[in-house]
Amino acid sequence: MDELDRYRPWLILLRTPGLGPGGLRAALSASGGDADAALAALRGRRDALSNAARRWLGDPDERRLAMDLAWLAEPGHRLLLHTDEDFPPQLESISQPPAALFVAGDASLLLRPQLAVVGARAATLSGRTHARAFAQVVGRAGFVITSGLADGIDGAAHLGALDDDLPTLAVVGTGPDRVYPRKHQLLARRVVEHGAMISEFPPGTAARADHFPRRNRILSGLALGTLVVEAGLCSGSLITARLAAEQGREVFALPGSIHNPLAQGCHRLIREGARLVETAGEIVEALTPAAVALGHELAIRLASVATVPGQPELEAGLDSTGRALLETLGHATMTLEELAEHTGQAVARLSSALLMLELAGWVEALPGNRYQRLPKPVCSALSHDPA
Repeated sequence: MDELDRYRPWLILLRTPGLGPGGLRAALSASGGDADAALAALRGRRDALSNAARRWLGDPDERRLAMDLAWLAEPGHRLLLHTDEDFPPQLESISQPPAALFVAGDASLLLRPQLAVVGARAATLSGRTHARAFAQVVGRAGFVITSGLADGIDGAAHLGALDDDLPTLAVVGTGPDRVYPRKHQLLARRVVEHGAMISEFPPGTAARADHFPRRNRILSGLALGTLVVEAGLCSGSLITARLAAEQGREVFALPGSIHNPLAQGCHRLIREGARLVETAGEIVEALTPAAVALGHELAIRLASVATVPGQPELEAGLDSTGRALLETLGHATMTLEELAEHTGQAVARLSSALLMLELAGWVEALPGNRYQRLPKPVCSALSHDPA
């Protein structure tokens, strides 16, 4: 069976009208995590489904499914399932966690500690400058900058990371093959080349107003904290901040002039308990303990390297996958796909192992989704002391 064939039942489930992530997860749970069994069970209880869902399950659009599979067959494209070992654990604790994510780019970055940067689309020059500067400093400290590819603050945050050759993630409210706004086509390509574009919506999904509040729970859920740079009182960024607070994540806000309407949303957040920040170092200091805790959790969950950030072990302590990766890398730089070809290991397994090697200080991620072996373990950025 072709490796992609296993995704076919998942794609049918993900496209079932009205099922949603909660219904899909429930169906999978009742079927022991088997997508084929879940699909059969849903087809057997047609009375509990809408007419549209029954029609789709009874006669799915094969052309649409073929296009989905063709998208997945492209290099760097992946359907990251919540049953995969490298599905980001941060998302499991949020309300209505996604059942799967379409990822274009480096999926392993979703496991790294992240800061979400959001704000007004009609941002001021000052706001965009702050977003870029904060993204660069926090990114240099080892945090991936995550945003929504929108105009204004989102775009500035992505550019702040990219211009410093740092990875960035874009969580979008369209399919992973669509770019909204359209003027961000070049930016989207750069994000995919140096990071990843992520969506719970299948390929071909156009922008819809109700998709963006839904994607915000993933944007805030992936990150350890959310920074709001500029926001009016009716800004969608306040939704993201509220979701972050409900998810138990840190919320940061930049203060502004009392005469600037785009500062009013930030001031409201501060009155409601968000942290007022004036420097990027304050964010790094606040999030470092959570980043270290995430590293511990991933080390236990993935069991790729028996170590924690800041405490690298000897090479002899690595598992077979870790040792094979280090031997394969040697003194060259390689992409994830090249490593998979040379080692014969699955991309999902390699993504997990590379992350843990990076946390332990054996490997460094480079621009262009390339990796290189370091001459000896160094302290991870997760144990960075901002002082």
